[in-house]
Amino acid sequence: MKILHDTAQPDILIPCEGTFPYVRGGVSSWIAQLIAGLPQYKFGIAFIGSQKKDYPPKPLYPYPENLVYVIEMFMFDDDEKPPIESKDGSVEDFKRVEELYSWFREKDNNTPFPKEIQKLDFYRNIISESTFLYSKEAWYFITNKNQENASDLSFLDYFWSVRSIHIPIWKMAELAYVIKDKGAIIHSPSTGYAGFLSTLISHETGKPFILTEHGIYTKERKIDLISNSLSLYKKLDLFRDTSKSDYIQTMWVRFFEGIGKMSYSRANPILSLFGVAKETQIAYGAKAERCRVIPNGVDIEKLGKTINERPEGIPQIITLIGRVVSIKDIKTFIQAMRITANALPDVEAWIVGPADEEKEYAQECYELIDILNLKDTIKFLGFQDISKILPQSGLLTLTSISEGMPLVILEGFAAGVPCVGTDVGSCKELIYGGENPEDIALGSAGVVCPIANAEALAKGYIELLSDEERWLEAQKVAIKRVNTFYTQELFLDTYQKVYEDVFKQIEESSWLE
Repeated sequence: MKILHDTAQPDILIPCEGTFPYVRGGVSSWIAQLIAGLPQYKFGIAFIGSQKKDYPPKPLYPYPENLVYVIEMFMFDDDEKPPIESKDGSVEDFKRVEELYSWFREKDNNTPFPKEIQKLDFYRNIISESTFLYSKEAWYFITNKNQENASDLSFLDYFWSVRSIHIPIWKMAELAYVIKDKGAIIHSPSTGYAGFLSTLISHETGKPFILTEHGIYTKERKIDLISNSLSLYKKLDLFRDTSKSDYIQTMWVRFFEGIGKMSYSRANPILSLFGVAKETQIAYGAKAERCRVIPNGVDIEKLGKTINERPEGIPQIITLIGRVVSIKDIKTFIQAMRITANALPDVEAWIVGPADEEKEYAQECYELIDILNLKDTIKFLGFQDISKILPQSGLLTLTSISEGMPLVILEGFAAGVPCVGTDVGSCKELIYGGENPEDIALGSAGVVCPIANAEALAKGYIELLSDEERWLEAQKVAIKRVNTFYTQELFLDTYQKVYEDVFKQIEESSWLE
């Protein structure tokens, strides 16, 4: 744990799990946009990472003047582990851990979170991290659970999995203790560890907790586990065969469902970026009366100017702006480009984003390009200024298997670039129109395709790049849609109102009433 920046007391503290300021992408851009766009508030950042070696040595985003506090913690670094010491532990104390498990499994979302384990004292003094890791009672607790739930599973696999799942709980408790006095409001961009941290601080101090989910965290972690490319924090070598993998995956899923439920039980308001996400939150246990939608917004003035830089005709360039990681399904994009290049020999694909997060996956992508003979067609450009890239692009594409509301689609629309994307998150609403009848009436700003369907993607690319009249109509719709419903001004005005309302509730002591 290390304080990187401390110049004043923040008004709003944002816990960032694996995002700002060390990782570029939609959530990080959203955080940077929020901080820069609301200079009347002072912000603090609590960065939560896996291991320090997984991130760049320096932040990738500059600190604006109103970002006054930054602290970082890496959950799985060896120097964060407590010293080994022999402990007995208490049977009665571990019964409280069982209470937490029971609450996780409870289907009635109105059952209150157990008071005994709301406070930081439980995690710091009653059952501390060293007690859970090194006490005799913890050993008995884990071995009994192994016999009850997974007696056919290797005990070593089970033991180390349980420890890996639980270590972040105590890391978040320690971080919460250090930063509990920072900020009047906690605003988390996800459930997960950031949401758990926010829940602990809110219960401990009574501070308001605002939750904005960009994607549904529990759903995305399930995808990570199923694909097993991320193997959860890099990346713990837990999965050795199918039977072991299945049960350990289930353990992780239950854990993330449980801490997600904790966030939903405490946060108010609970925000999402589009309608389907809101309904999913409610299905996962969020109270409907606390839920609302606030879509992303983009700087249409800055990006709109780039339209004047576009060449005549449709550039035969398809651009994917995103990290080279499995959840973005770059491999399907590569396969789609083979089909597209067969029909349009002059087409190019630009992949704009870092390739160092999942190096093995990136290497597999390079090898697939070689196999499909696409070395002259697909270019990896790394991080770029999108205001320079978008005017050269004929189409924007997004081939992800999971998303929230991708800022990149809105940025492309503002720059006059239609999109061919997969049917994930809010992509269908962005491309075909949302719930607003006026939005739907605008028409199509591109094509929506099934997930992992190279043929459908290629068909969309070929049709739009080959039909100038259709492309121009899609461009017209894209520009109109983003200018009407997704401006940065609307986004910032709405969040300013959210903060004003919560600060008023603090004054009136009415938050959560």
